Amino acid sequence: MKQLTLLSLFALAVFARAETTVTMTGVHNCCRGCANGITKAGTSAGKDITVTAEGKTVTITTKKKSDAKKAVEAIMAAGYFGKVEGGEYEEKKSSASAKPEAKLAKATVSGVHLCCQKCADAASDAVKTVAGITKHDIASKASSFTVEGEFTKAELAAALNNAGFAGAIK
Repeated sequence: MKQLTLLSLFALAVFARAETTVTMTGVHNCCRGCANGITKAGTSAGKDITVTAEGKTVTITTKKKSDAKKAVEAIMAAGYFGKVEGGEYEEKKSSASAKPEAKLAKATVSGVHLCCQKCADAASDAVKTVAGITKHDIASKASSFTVEGEFTKAELAAALNNAGFAGAIK
């Protein structure tokens, strides 16, 4: 009986310490400003959240799965993007629309993390990969930038996401 009680208590203790770990890969993180921005955004999402940014990998550890999801969303809202794995987190995938997306001539992108010139250069390089873009005004420390040419919103978003950035395109 004592063994069963001890075993039950041990199992309960292990269960009570269960944590959720989520990993974001491919996140833009070129300097201390980026690492601090990632950490600050992730930890602001709730209590007992640990965020570690090493290279292009961000590890989020929380006691609750819901806090892990909030931390990922906060990091993305801060202008970073990465592929999310672990913690039963399901990335939102856009459904294919029946109609092709309309081409844009100009778009304003806001919320992209551009704390230094390395960030601006990386975002600029990402934008240049989109066929049809002829001009942009990406600058270090800017809160938004404009892109011109002939492109779709999805193409621009995919290019920024592939470079580890997130932002609102209008």
